[in-house]
Amino acid sequence: MRDLLVAGGGPVGLATALHARRAGLDVAVVEPRSGALDKACGEGLMPGALAALADLGVDPAGWPLTGIRYLDAGHVAEAPFRRGPGRGVRRTTLHTALVAAAAEAGIETAHRAVRAVEDRGDHLLVDGEPTRYLVAADGLHSPVRRLLGLDRPVPGRRRYGQRGHLATAPWTSMVEVHWSAVGEAYVTPVAADLVGVAVLSDVRRPVADLLPHFGRLADRLAGADLTAVRGAGPLRQRARRRVAGRVLLVGDAGGYVDALTGEGLALGFAQARAAVAAIAAGRPGGYEPVARRLGRRHELLTHTLLRATRRPVVRRRLVPLAAAAPAIFGAAVDQLARPA
Repeated sequence: MRDLLVAGGGPVGLATALHARRAGLDVAVVEPRSGALDKACGEGLMPGALAALADLGVDPAGWPLTGIRYLDAGHVAEAPFRRGPGRGVRRTTLHTALVAAAAEAGIETAHRAVRAVEDRGDHLLVDGEPTRYLVAADGLHSPVRRLLGLDRPVPGRRRYGQRGHLATAPWTSMVEVHWSAVGEAYVTPVAADLVGVAVLSDVRRPVADLLPHFGRLADRLAGADLTAVRGAGPLRQRARRRVAGRVLLVGDAGGYVDALTGEGLALGFAQARAAVAAIAAGRPGGYEPVARRLGRRHELLTHTLLRATRRPVVRRRLVPLAAAAPAIFGAAVDQLARPA
């Protein structure tokens, strides 16, 4: 009987499988899609996420990131990373590097969806296949989470993300976050000739209609076309719990607040490691409190920033305040950048 089946062959699912193989577990991955998987994300790896990948022996190509810069129409606030650089990495490049690492470790991937999970007490049947445990790392709208009835209603406004790329040389080594009344635009250099632009907003309109609201960025991008725009959302997702018997929810599948702070992958990689440790110890329930602890800082910072910037007066004053208090802004960025 297999020790662990991982539902979801994205970065967090593959990281889970690599940790499991390192722990001596018999593990396989199921993922319905094939090829290099893409996703509408900011594509910036914080220093903590980069360190987690290095621990797994994964070193994807990309562009060095030295910090975070906030901008609005008339103000700029900057905070360098204090714990080494991050890296802008195309999502497809990251996925390809993790797939190669999984293949080298002898981890098999079956290209199919999970359609049925049956708890047999001392093991599970996943589509008729016996396995001791199942980790669901199948993303924001996790089919396994829905299948097990673990979805939890999400009140309040709904935010969405869109991301495209510009074929141009990077003009900065920082992740730029442009603020406006309609949301935030993230600029992340990912290669010597490619820059990613992602927009987060609760206004459901095409990205081309939203970019003019970001004055400085709109001026810089005048006449340029974003290629292959992808969308994601609604971003806020909640799970009733992250452990249901022998099933553990990892990464976005276990709940997601918002992409505002850019810490999603670092948190997902930390949860992957924690879930495998709980499984290897034969105490899957131990993952629940650890996952809560790992996510506490991220959720607190993200919830606080989201709640505050819902008020137009706070949103307008955020960048001027960050520029006027560089020590506070730098400390907040350092909290986001450090390992989970």
